Amino acid sequence: MIKLGVLGSGDLIEKMVCGLLQHHTDLHVFLSPSSQAKSQILACHSACYNLPTHQAVVDASDLILLGTPPAQLVNLANEISLKPDQKLISLISGVSLADLSDLFNTSTCFRASASYSAEINHSTISLFPFSSCVSELLYPLGRLITLENEHSFELATIGSYLNGWFYFLLHDLQHWLHEKGLPDKQAKELVLNHLEDCIAYSRHHETLPLLHLGQTIASDGTFAAQGLEMLQLHQANAAWSAACEVVFDALSTPLSDPSNQQGMNHYT
Repeated sequence: MIKLGVLGSGDLIEKMVCGLLQHHTDLHVFLSPSSQAKSQILACHSACYNLPTHQAVVDASDLILLGTPPAQLVNLANEISLKPDQKLISLISGVSLADLSDLFNTSTCFRASASYSAEINHSTISLFPFSSCVSELLYPLGRLITLENEHSFELATIGSYLNGWFYFLLHDLQHWLHEKGLPDKQAKELVLNHLEDCIAYSRHHETLPLLHLGQTIASDGTFAAQGLEMLQLHQANAAWSAACEVVFDALSTPLSDPSNQQGMNHYT
């Protein structure tokens, strides 16, 4: 039996727990009182249990999944006392292992990131450092990647934000097609299908650089090249890089740094 305690709230935790429950038939989930709405949604599952305090969740669990906004971390850490060697898995972006270890007085801390696709067991899961126990818990959520160091983990976390930004890009393309006369449902299907085509072809030719694959399509004289020229003129790709840079800078700023005025905005 896997006894998982959930400390915190948010849509991501709800979706991860839903995904875990679809796979782990021996999973028991103990929910904290910090998010009654989410707890009520999950508690309808026979393997989920609402508990009255955060410490009660810790006492009942072997592993802890932490999803509290950074602004609430200090108060939470003062409320609970972890059991010896109890594994703490943090979903909180921008809060280092060192900070987690100091706050919760434990050396068995891990960091993980995921996307909402965890709900359907199709998310990319980043983990640092490696743990066979934590990996066994999380791998059913999709594709598990273990990072070698914390810097690499922070970079990998950008992927979860890219995941979110993609929806806006896809929406804009769908909207353009619809405005030009394509039925909305067909426009959405067309955009999603072509994205899937691109991913499938890239995986099939996994040894070839993505740039090379794009250049073979947008070759000189093609309509694809004409459109690419306009994207480059408007520095569309530069905007994506700039978005990554600003988020990575924020993730790399220590929680205790006075310049970090958006601490809770690190929460995924």
